[in-house]
Amino acid sequence: MKHLKGIILLLFACILVMAGCSNTTSKSEGKNKQGESSGSKKLHIVTTFYPMYEFTKNIVNGEAQVDLLIPSTVEPHDWDPSPKDVANMQQADLFVYNSPSMETWVPSVEKSMGDKHPQMVIASEGIDLMEGTPHDHGDHGDEEDHDHEDHKGEEDHDHGGLDPHVWLSPVLVQKEVKNITKAIIKQDPKNEEVYKKNSQKYIEQLQKLDQKYSKTLKDVPNKELITQHAAFGYLAKEYGLEQVPIAGLSPEQEPSPAKLAELKKFAKQHDVNTIFFEELASPKVAETLAEEIGAKTEILHTLEGLSKEEQDKGMDYIKVMEENLSILKNALQK
Repeated sequence: MKHLKGIILLLFACILVMAGCSNTTSKSEGKNKQGESSGSKKLHIVTTFYPMYEFTKNIVNGEAQVDLLIPSTVEPHDWDPSPKDVANMQQADLFVYNSPSMETWVPSVEKSMGDKHPQMVIASEGIDLMEGTPHDHGDHGDEEDHDHEDHKGEEDHDHGGLDPHVWLSPVLVQKEVKNITKAIIKQDPKNEEVYKKNSQKYIEQLQKLDQKYSKTLKDVPNKELITQHAAFGYLAKEYGLEQVPIAGLSPEQEPSPAKLAELKKFAKQHDVNTIFFEELASPKVAETLAEEIGAKTEILHTLEGLSKEEQDKGMDYIKVMEENLSILKNALQK
């Protein structure tokens, strides 16, 4: 990792400073980890990217401080922590991230921290991750394997061959919320009932979202969706759709001319009229394919980031997923 050497050097310096300050801060840094300190100190949780932040905020509902580490305007696949980011992580009681297959830098940073790291919470713990290179559409498999290997050496952020995008399935998100809730309660047991109540309320919203997806997508005549990158595998699997990605797990991967030719053929065979791209990546490849087959392009939000402007307008995970559903319904009915 490009920042790791600098991070390690910074951490040694931080440890020395923290050791010198420990005597003066020990009383205030009981951290309320067992709910026993000055009363005004809240649990401090750092989360990686938007979905982890959103889920955690709904669980604590003001009972804890929740910080977002990765800016919502940045593509999380391409992000690495700065020394300042690592220092912020160290100051937290809990650190919530999706998985080592998404935030690929976390294991190395955690190791560099030694014993001085927060409780690490893998939201996707217990979820079986799918293989990252889809083989959903017949004889395209060999070509995808070839493309994947070509790009694997070029990508700084190799997902280890596993698809991390579980947060795009309303069903799997319920498991993530339960995992985060369990970890928060362990750190702050005095507020256990509040966290459980908030968590259950949010899970009920997710269950309603799942029901909407099931009902809406059950009878759509077209089941195939071509996406710019392979982010919607779990959603497609849950609701009987077939995801056909232009690129791999990273939205910045570019397909070969041969791959584009096969996608063009596939789109014509299945009457695909919409090519989907995501909010934080360039639509160039999707637009090129759409132009060649006479299709339109649409944004299908991956929720890897939600801008401040969107949040100020009241948008959140549930509402964005409902918008995604409306877009899918319109695209798959024609």
